[in-house]
Amino acid sequence: MSGIDMQALERALDLLPVQYRGPAGVAGVVKDGQVIARRAWGYADMAARLPMTATLRMPICSISKQMTCALLLDLFDDPEELAPLLPDLLPRFEGPLPSVAQLCHNQSGLRDYWALSVLQGAAPEGRCTAAQGLELLATARDGHFAPGAHYSYSNGNFRLLAELIRRATGRDFGALLAERILRPAGMPTACLGADTSDHIDGVMGYEGNDEVGFLPAETAITWFGDAGVMASLDDMLAWEHHIDATRDDPSGLYRRISAPATFADGTPAPYAYGLRRYSHAGYEVTGHGGGLRGFCSYRLHVAAERFSVVVIFNHEASAMRAAEALLAAALDLPAPAAPVPAQGWGGLWLDPEADLFLRTTDTPGGVRLHYAVSPVLLAPVSASQAEAPGILLRREGGALVMERPAENLIVRAEPLEPVDRADAADIAGQYHAGAIDAGLVIEARDGAAYIGFEGLFGPGPMERMYPLAHDLWSVTCRRAMDAAPPGEWTLRIRRGSDGRVTGLTLGCWLARKIQYDGPLGG
Repeated sequence: MSGIDMQALERALDLLPVQYRGPAGVAGVVKDGQVIARRAWGYADMAARLPMTATLRMPICSISKQMTCALLLDLFDDPEELAPLLPDLLPRFEGPLPSVAQLCHNQSGLRDYWALSVLQGAAPEGRCTAAQGLELLATARDGHFAPGAHYSYSNGNFRLLAELIRRATGRDFGALLAERILRPAGMPTACLGADTSDHIDGVMGYEGNDEVGFLPAETAITWFGDAGVMASLDDMLAWEHHIDATRDDPSGLYRRISAPATFADGTPAPYAYGLRRYSHAGYEVTGHGGGLRGFCSYRLHVAAERFSVVVIFNHEASAMRAAEALLAAALDLPAPAAPVPAQGWGGLWLDPEADLFLRTTDTPGGVRLHYAVSPVLLAPVSASQAEAPGILLRREGGALVMERPAENLIVRAEPLEPVDRADAADIAGQYHAGAIDAGLVIEARDGAAYIGFEGLFGPGPMERMYPLAHDLWSVTCRRAMDAAPPGEWTLRIRRGSDGRVTGLTLGCWLARKIQYDGPLGG
């Protein structure tokens, strides 16, 4: 096929089961509207010995977001028609509410509700009903930035969009999605499967790896709008075919959700309508990934080449890297640059605006940055600058400057003096956060510190706390209801002029700067 290295593509597809080890996966490629390659390997359910096929449905997770936005634009010429319904969904919110478009573009400033579920006492295997999801969203009293100022990934934005659609139309969201988006796109078996405990077609998701083994991932959350679509590989390849078939139609929904967007200050925004827009090896790409405990998915589309890739795993490996590897093989893209070892970059820093710590470490592959959900590897380009897609680190004197253009964000982080131990006795006790109407308890036990959250879902499991610097702690959260989990929370102790504890500030990249008062009764 002209412009496609089929031999390299087939070889790359053959390597996926070895490079992304796990129970099973599917992958497919569409060029000029036609399926040119597809694979399905492994077992959808290892215990039942059910082979994976291209016709078995799996959660596509956050890929659903673009379909939610397509449905919104299909139903309403001006989505802001739905704005009057939003106050009822956020009854405690103080200050300006986001616009409907800002929900679509992840510019609302609302904290991610699945991250907040941790602070509300949710256990990883616990159940979250549709009603509890709305109740969780309704606890918000503020956001972590003004609407339109920045980008912050927030699943709740799209759960709110789905609820707005449901209330405005009086129709079932799943029925509307099938009627107006999935069936017209030629996706015959795709459907809304909002309850993750329902294993449609018997496909299981798995946690673990080859070192510790693979175990079925137990989830029991109800989500729609932000996720919830169940689709087979063949369904997803039909979605890519539909995108190609409507590429020249000005009213085509994918063209409309691919339209440029901006932040409130006019700066171009690379994320809009449930789609990420980025440049990869000189090609402009639209795409999105998804994750649920036990599943990982990614799809990308290169409009200039009429080329699409879909990858879905029923285990937790990087479907994005797999999809981009297939793109590179098919289009004969240059190999990635060789890793550049980092030297002298290690340190601990504080983002004073968001009250989040940054940790940098030297590795043979570059500078490893801990700040958001997952660590990122940056390549040093000089003694004072390191780069990765969408991130620039720059050392200026004693400060570390981090630029994240896709988020419209520049952080000037100040250095911290790390500590390897701290006494948690004087911060032990109970605390309460009015912004989310939830509490926490800190306990000190023979040199170790533990924290437990409680709220809408009751008392959650105790988690470990580790000292970072003076009055600064890390709370690890590697398992949660959703995937990816929040990662590490930053806990900063607030003290009065007399040195006594007056409260805490807790946050992560998905849910920043939550103020807790306490210790209560102290």
